[in-house]
Amino acid sequence: MSIVRGFLLIFSLASLFYSHSLLSAPTAESIIEQLQLRESQLNARDMPGWRKLQKIVLWGDQQTANDFKTAFPALEFIASNDIAEVKAQLKHADGYIGYCIGELFTESVNVSYIQSLAVGVEGCVNAKAIQDGAITLTNAQRLSAPGIADHAIGLMYSLVRRLDQYGARQAAKTWDRQVASGDDKVWEIAGRTMLVVGLGGIGTETARRAHGLGMRVIATRNSRKQGPDFVEYVGLSDELLTLVRQADVVVNTVPLTDKTHGLFDKNFFKAMPNHAYFINIARGKSVVTEDLIEALNLGELAGAGLDVTDPEPLPEQHPLWHQPRVIITPHIAYRSEKLRERVRIIARENLKRYLQGEKLLSVVNIQRGY
Repeated sequence: MSIVRGFLLIFSLASLFYSHSLLSAPTAESIIEQLQLRESQLNARDMPGWRKLQKIVLWGDQQTANDFKTAFPALEFIASNDIAEVKAQLKHADGYIGYCIGELFTESVNVSYIQSLAVGVEGCVNAKAIQDGAITLTNAQRLSAPGIADHAIGLMYSLVRRLDQYGARQAAKTWDRQVASGDDKVWEIAGRTMLVVGLGGIGTETARRAHGLGMRVIATRNSRKQGPDFVEYVGLSDELLTLVRQADVVVNTVPLTDKTHGLFDKNFFKAMPNHAYFINIARGKSVVTEDLIEALNLGELAGAGLDVTDPEPLPEQHPLWHQPRVIITPHIAYRSEKLRERVRIIARENLKRYLQGEKLLSVVNIQRGY
């Protein structure tokens, strides 16, 4: 059996643990249940700044506007992919459905409600116009979690089965069975320990998959020590340097906040077992890149799988490109054939709830940053 066929077989078997309902046509109710989307404690009408909406700005094309107009015929929708045009419209609109692009919020806006079509909302929560306004912000948290978790597992398997090294030999048309010499350097994943740093939506989906593959899963989270049954132990964030000493694979899934900026630094990498792998599918700035490179050069970890980097995009001559056991993908872990539809469904669901003054899904704490 070829490496590629074997790899595909592994994923086929692993997919058996995944719920069949996510494979059927999605509805708001099925997405909320399967991905455990959280409702706000307050009704929308009780949140500061709530008001009836009349004009909504959409980041998208006219077809996007038509789709929303069909669902909400009483509202006016303006669609554009041009930053300058969207920025001008935000001064007169009641709501915005799109991306938290920082350039849009350098001046005051009129909107009372923003639905981010992405998980990351740094461009909104760091903007003074948003911080000073009575604005409700919701995002797409957990909606990209299945795809990102799959990507994390793919990076892990590529590293522990050393597919990166064999892939390089394939590109060179070289048949080299000794590129990873010694059976001890090629792992079976069952029985290994994964540390998930940041047990939110993406972290939970990653942990679910790892557990389904026979791994022992431990995790940290900022808020509480409770977690799902498939996570053996959940520690608070101050336990990170203790828990990492147990890990064979570390997966970073934390949001980028003041507390997580540069979280993975020299002290962290020194605490990692030198046989362990580091995977980042969260944010590049949560890692001190120079410290990661130094740790790789010193053999303080076995390798890294990076979907995000700092800086980003990664310059052509950056030393990370030349690390022998680093796999880099260009911030695409979220991509899947199902994500866009999930996001549209929940954006429509949240808009409906906001208009009716009901509890919203995935409300962002602007002061906390996520």
